[in-house]
Amino acid sequence: MARLPVVEWPTFMLILGALLGWAMVVAFAGWTGHWIVLPLAAVLVTLHSSLQHEALHGHPTRSAAWNEALVYTPLGLFIPYRRFKALHLRHHNNDRLTDPYDDPESFYLALADWQRLPGVVRAVLTVNNTLLGRLVIGPLVALIGFYGTDLRALLKGDRKVANAWLHHALGLVPVVVFVTFLAGVPLWLYAAAVAYPAMSLLMLRTFAEHRAHADPEKRSIIVEHCPVFSLLFLNNNLHLVHHSHPAVAWYKLPGLYRRDKPDWQRRNGGYVYGTYFDLVRAYLFKVKEPVVHPDTAGPDDSKR
Repeated sequence: MARLPVVEWPTFMLILGALLGWAMVVAFAGWTGHWIVLPLAAVLVTLHSSLQHEALHGHPTRSAAWNEALVYTPLGLFIPYRRFKALHLRHHNNDRLTDPYDDPESFYLALADWQRLPGVVRAVLTVNNTLLGRLVIGPLVALIGFYGTDLRALLKGDRKVANAWLHHALGLVPVVVFVTFLAGVPLWLYAAAVAYPAMSLLMLRTFAEHRAHADPEKRSIIVEHCPVFSLLFLNNNLHLVHHSHPAVAWYKLPGLYRRDKPDWQRRNGGYVYGTYFDLVRAYLFKVKEPVVHPDTAGPDDSKR
């Protein structure tokens, strides 16, 4: 008989807590009022998305199959776990971080691609580089790009992409049944008041997570003091530490940072903020940086 995998209990219990908490909150939505409890559900979905990130990095067990099973239900509706995993692991090539072609999570565009865009699209993407824009329209902008890319892959017969979407559809079945039939929450309302705000909350983390820089270690941010968001984002606010040690569990990252805090801040060139409120004050209405990647003039022949 196969042995059960070794379990990291803090992550395992947090997964169970997020799932049970989500189920309880959504189940009582009809009793207590949708607009009271659905924002709390959005927070729990954000936490669940952070736990999916832990799972794809090899937690809470050493078995990828067990880890996927624990976060299989897509509470956030929009992104297939297997697509998230494939793209995010590509993103962890630190030497290519922020590259418009090689980093699938980059918000930058190459100059040639930018110049081909209609003016209205360029205006939208510029607004998306303010923090308020990223929170309001950022999820929609990201989803349009993501769905367009995956649709093209599906039309070309990409079996891995098709398989990811098949698993996503299977995982959606219990979520939709629970939300709509058992809890009595219309699916459109759940998408608008839970799934979309949850993705927006994640955009707070990813807004300044990386910057273009010649030195790969200076591309990843450190946000130091944020007890609520640290839990919600599972310490990915210490993002350079995560990128330097992607296999380390979330609850060990603060210790790594505290032991060598001056060195971490030296390594990332002082790309450090005290809290996310500092980012809000600096960039809520202000464009953080241009959409065009400073080191990429246009597509080279090998990437066309």
